[in-house]
This record gives sequence, C-alpha cells and structure tokens, in this order.
Amino acid sequence: MLRLIWHSRPGPVVPGLPLIFVLAESALERVPKELWRHPAVVKTARARRKRPGAMLLDRSLHHPAMKNLPDAGKRGRPDIVHTTLLAVMGSPLNKEGLLRAYVHTIDDHVIEVDPATRLPKNYNRFVGLIEQLYEEGQVPPGGPPLLTIRREGLAELVERLEPDRVVAFTREGEPRTIEEVMKGLAGIEKPMILIGGFAHGHFSDETLSLADETACIDPEGLEAWVVASRAIYEFERVLGLPQKRLARLKA
Repeated sequence: MLRLIWHSRPGPVVPGLPLIFVLAESALERVPKELWRHPAVVKTARARRKRPGAMLLDRSLHHPAMKNLPDAGKRGRPDIVHTTLLAVMGSPLNKEGLLRAYVHTIDDHVIEVDPATRLPKNYNRFVGLIEQLYEEGQVPPGGPPLLTIRREGLAELVERLEPDRVVAFTREGEPRTIEEVMKGLAGIEKPMILIGGFAHGHFSDETLSLADETACIDPEGLEAWVVASRAIYEFERVLGLPQKRLARLKA
C-alpha cells in the first residue's frame, strides 16, 4: 500500500482565509470502458497485473488507443496533475495554511488535497496512489484522509465552496499581468483561481461561465505548473509573505 506523509508547520505569519486553487478539467481519469480491449491497454494491464478499468489513462502508454476519443487532446495526462500539485503543495503559501487545493477532472470527479499532504515525487508512485484513491475513495483508506475523491462537477464544487470571486486563467481571457490579477484577489475574502489541467484546447463554455473574470497572462500557452507557480508566488508577494517568513530567521 502506498502511503502519504504528514508534514508539520508553524502557525501562519499572515492571517486570513486561504486562496482556493482548482486545477480544472484536468486530464486525469481511469481508462474508459471502450478502450479496455485495445492492444495498447491490454499490454499495460498485463505488465502491471491490473484490470484495464483500474488503471489511469496515460497518453505515453495508450496513445494508439486514444485516437478516436472525444476531446483526446484534453485527456490522458496524469503527469500534468502530478507536476502541478508538487509545485502547489510545496509552496510557502500552502506551508502557511493559506491555500486549499482541488483537482477537478475531465470526467467530473473532484480530488481534495489536505494542506499537510506530501505527495510522492516519483511519477509511477503518484499514479499508483491515484489509482488507489479511485478504488478506495480516500487515501489512506483506514485513517484521517489526506486525499479524497468524489463524483462532482466543477459547477457543483464552486457552489459548495461559495467563493466570493472566481478567476479563470485562459488564453481567451482579457490580457492582464499575473501581478494585476493576484493583487485584485488579495482583498477578497474567498478568492478562487481556475487553471486548466490539460495539454491542448481551452476551457469549456460551462467552465468559463463560472468565472467572474478571465485572464490571459501571456501570448503563448504556458504549462499548468508554470501558471500555478507564478500565480501563487504573486499572491505571496501581495501578502508580504516572503519578508514575514524570513523575519523568523531573525527572531
């Protein structure tokens, strides 16, 4: 069984409610039933001694099987979720308890990540962890959960969390610097940002309709983990978090 690790941290140096981070429409799902008999899927299942339906869809392994899937460019990239979550969960903002992270998947599941979670840095271990999460509903299955998953659409998540302002980062948004965007959220009680967890394409109209504001921060497409890291750092700067954390060294 794969295990996650709690990490301890001192109390926050900046009071306030956390930034809600959502990796939306993420390319994370189990292999859909229509692909179970495809040779590329069968080969992986045999090698891993797993049922096809218990494995994550992964373009690096299942590309031949994915050619005719709807929205294929937005599917089969667990690595995007892994890399982005490593950046997000390792941020000083999260270490101060000022961030809440969620992953909304392309097939309408929502994963909630406890702020104290340390995810495995090895990709294969991460895949195994998420596959276990789909099977068990939470990880670890027998104790206080660090990861939980539920069937939930993005609109339902937004309704449940009740953010005061939602910003979606998209190339189809209004051109703004990321500094401007995050400064505008600093005074909001419950701010939420949406970043696409997929390699190609754009947010659906349904997702965009949930946003109070859309922002394009660069003329070129940027990877999800780049946008996430920059957004979180700018938010930390607005809060004066770097200086306040460094002041601990002088205390």
